[in-house]
Amino acid sequence: MYIEQGYRGDLGLWKYLFLPLGFIGLMAFNYVATLNSPVSLEEMMAQMIEQLGTNTVLVILLAPLALGLGVVLGWTKLVHPQSIRSLTTSRPRVDWNRVFFAFGLWSLIVVGLTLADYLLSPGDYVLNFRWEAFWKLAVIAILLIPLQTSFEEYLFRGHMMQGLGIMAGNRWVPLLVTSLVFGLMHLGNPEVEKMGYQIMVFYIGTGLFLGIITLMDEGLELALGFHAANNLVTALLVTADWTAFQTDSVLKDVSQPGLGWDALLPVFVVFPLLLYFFGKKYGWTRWKERLTGRVLSREEAMAALKPETT
Repeated sequence: MYIEQGYRGDLGLWKYLFLPLGFIGLMAFNYVATLNSPVSLEEMMAQMIEQLGTNTVLVILLAPLALGLGVVLGWTKLVHPQSIRSLTTSRPRVDWNRVFFAFGLWSLIVVGLTLADYLLSPGDYVLNFRWEAFWKLAVIAILLIPLQTSFEEYLFRGHMMQGLGIMAGNRWVPLLVTSLVFGLMHLGNPEVEKMGYQIMVFYIGTGLFLGIITLMDEGLELALGFHAANNLVTALLVTADWTAFQTDSVLKDVSQPGLGWDALLPVFVVFPLLLYFFGKKYGWTRWKERLTGRVLSREEAMAALKPETT
């Protein structure tokens, strides 16, 4: 009943279109500007870092998205109006154990995969750790990255998922659309410029995985924890001159950028295994119905939904 939580608000088509279309428009403008720029994105980032420093550039990249979280939550609370709890989960209250479990599990997996790649290809990495720079990075990353990732989750798997599901009357349309748009949002990333459009398999695949766990678990908690762990641990652990987040991390990837096993393994091996694990742990059933079935009408949903507790 996660998508049906949207019925708790005062529905209106424009209320669900305004934020997504505005954000997509900004991303499209950024992508077109990047394509038409006489300077490559890698050169542009290098110039900014040389002038301002890595931490300042990181703040510049993260701050607008962190503020975007406030916009999405404020829009939900004031314009719909709908409770933040019902945008987050179908449970009576947010299950923080789920958030922290997904965060811890994916953190361990990211560290393990990075360590495996380091051991298999030690020449691809150099030690980049400097404590005086790392602790500043850690403070900035811990404060801002969970806000940035939560913004993306509340916008795509929350606001858009509920709105599209109610408008389409089914679950497969919001699942596919939010996954595709989430992936395309990354078109302006430096990684795409260096690796080619094949890397979109990873971004769209990640969006699909996050959408599946949201619909199967009837809430955003697992997606919130996973996404925060992915971006935070990666920012602290590994950097490269051609990534979106160039940081004073522990390691620096100096290999020739290319679409390797580290980008494809999560989508085709790790994510399916995680879905199986989460399904067993949380007792997920009726996969087809939850991922492709119909969304209840407003009358059906309001009869089934329990009143919210304060």
